[in-house]
Amino acid sequence: MMCIISSLSSESKLVDLSELLMSLASSIICRICFQKGNKDNERANEFSTSRFQGLLHETQAMLTAFFFSDYLPYMGWVDKINGASSKLEKVFWELDEFCREIISTRLDSHKQKSEQQQDIVDVLLQLLEEYKVPFDLTLDHIKALLMNIFVAGTDTNAATVVWAMTELMKNPQVMKKVQEEVRNLIKEQECSATLIQEEQLHHLIYLKAVVKETFRLHPPSPLLVPRQTMQKCTLGGYHIDPGTLVFVNAWAIGRDPESWDNPENFLPERFLGSSIDYKGQDFKLIPFGGGRRGCPGMLLGVTTIELALANLLCFFDWELPASMKKEDIDMDNLPGITAHKKKASCLSATNFIGLQ
Repeated sequence: MMCIISSLSSESKLVDLSELLMSLASSIICRICFQKGNKDNERANEFSTSRFQGLLHETQAMLTAFFFSDYLPYMGWVDKINGASSKLEKVFWELDEFCREIISTRLDSHKQKSEQQQDIVDVLLQLLEEYKVPFDLTLDHIKALLMNIFVAGTDTNAATVVWAMTELMKNPQVMKKVQEEVRNLIKEQECSATLIQEEQLHHLIYLKAVVKETFRLHPPSPLLVPRQTMQKCTLGGYHIDPGTLVFVNAWAIGRDPESWDNPENFLPERFLGSSIDYKGQDFKLIPFGGGRRGCPGMLLGVTTIELALANLLCFFDWELPASMKKEDIDMDNLPGITAHKKKASCLSATNFIGLQ
């Protein structure tokens, strides 16, 4: 990704960050799930990644599509007439077949010893073979876990970095401050020609505050994952029956004026010296949810976001397209489970430090 941006910069072309970051996120998830970085399988891996991206797009479209049966079960017949049910079945079987092929291929070679690092499929198959879980783990469980990782671990990361860059373009004083922090780190550690690595992130206090402020204003999933009440309860004087669908509005919680000063302003300084975190214990900031339904991929997601953002800010200076002012930036988002920026984030990049 960084090399592509550098190339576009040298040709004075705009960088479509929305597209590049989505490609980055899907590539990372593909490598984690079913690629080991074997150069002999590079062509097959590229095909798998391309096929995965197409399936991901179709799956996300179905997740946000309207189905009568979701709200009026007795009108489920309408979904069959308008073709929604058949399309859902088609996408389901394609995704199921994709996961099955991954697992089958790995089963065929799983007995062969390898010095390469294990990926998630290897770990799950090892658990299956060694009976190391307290229930009957099946291949269907593994396919379901892979689907969750594919759908939840890709566009959420990309959308968050896009929103962070958008807020930084609207707030140049914050952009300047966080770039100084990142570039000072590079100078101090005398590694100006290499990318920032994960083990360096703990030095970037202000960048972490920028990420937290982005989570507050732009949670990746504004309504989190829907919950369902397990028993009868009373909340705010309302009697709620078991089985009631519950939506948690993380977007509104992050902008609540009773919890935050100047809630509509992008102010990372509010998190400096603050104990408030996104790990599910502070209910004023819950982009990953909380409790046993909290996001299990939180650490992976945050690390990916921080690494991508730190390197983008370190190696490039960013400007809006010619004739565009910061007041003209469109802050609308697309409807859906993940809040993507409605208009693609296309910016002008200038090389600041040469890449090796």
